[in-house]
Amino acid sequence: MKTQLAAALLASGVSATFVHLDANQVAFQSEQSASLEEKWDGLWPFQGINTFAHLDHHKCLLDPETPYDVALIGVPFDTAVSYRPGARFGPRAIRAASQRQTSLRGYNQRANFNPYQSWAKVIDCGDIPVTPVDNSVAFLQMTEAFKELISERKSVDSTSVPPRYVALGGDHSILLPHMRALHKIYGRLNVIHFDAHLDTWAPDKYPSFWHSDQSEINHGSMLWKAHEEGLTTRHNVHAGLRTKLSGLEDYEDDDTQHFLRIHADDIWLKGPEYVVKQILDTVPADTPTYISVDVDVLDPAFTSGTGTQEPGGWLPRELIHILRSIEGLTVVGGDVVEVSPAYDNAEITSTNGAQIAYELITSMVKKGKIDPSLVARELI
Repeated sequence: MKTQLAAALLASGVSATFVHLDANQVAFQSEQSASLEEKWDGLWPFQGINTFAHLDHHKCLLDPETPYDVALIGVPFDTAVSYRPGARFGPRAIRAASQRQTSLRGYNQRANFNPYQSWAKVIDCGDIPVTPVDNSVAFLQMTEAFKELISERKSVDSTSVPPRYVALGGDHSILLPHMRALHKIYGRLNVIHFDAHLDTWAPDKYPSFWHSDQSEINHGSMLWKAHEEGLTTRHNVHAGLRTKLSGLEDYEDDDTQHFLRIHADDIWLKGPEYVVKQILDTVPADTPTYISVDVDVLDPAFTSGTGTQEPGGWLPRELIHILRSIEGLTVVGGDVVEVSPAYDNAEITSTNGAQIAYELITSMVKKGKIDPSLVARELI
């Protein structure tokens, strides 16, 4: 057709140069008819601003009006650690390692589900601003931020059920302010705690001359504090334990806090299905549950970038299998913590952290919307 148009114009005395420019102009105008989104919205994994999985970013703490259903929230805090610091950089590292996830390539083959293309609006809320120089102020900031995010934000189709969050730590103490806020909505929570360590240690079992109320809260005592504040039920599980103990008396506080203990060795001595059954037999499926994953539940071969490594941990595929096998539980919140990228090798720890966050998002969205009758329901 271009040839016929050129011949006709030449026959009428119009220059070839004009014909060439006019034909290009016609092509350009047809390209303009495509939407800007069609032309420029596609990104390669290594392009764009680092939000989790290239999700839309909203400053949720500054915007109380925009509704959403599930969100990532970074908590860059690490001054409650007992060994190597650096988890304050965890949210940034996990986001960077998530860049091969997109809504178009977010289909979870283990779950037969794409959490980014279902009913839920999933976004990245950015980070909670947390001071690194005063833990008492930091916990006030985190507690207030989670309270606002959970009690004062709206999900897309419900005014009674708030959005749900996967928190990116940060050290493990960020669990406490998150659970405080959830407790105001759902009452007591079941806790499934994937970790090499108990994190239920009572501070008075480790006395020190230098003591304050704030010193009681660290990344090894936050579950004890949650129990003391009445945030947890009697239906809780540790999974992946293998830490060194002061003695069997360490289990006394754990028993008081109603935790079932699944040890790391159980996965190869008894099999992953044993672990799954123990969790499902302990945690009621229709009650609000919090899933917390410390990346040191995995073997140091897969998590060099963490603060308190313990040899003999799980494989990533074992943890992923377990998370997929308990996806029927009612997960109202969760976290991925203790990623310290300064110690990482080739982003292996961060990549595993991003995968775990993706699995938690998948579970939340695949389960469906939270039943409004669960709000403020308390399980004793």
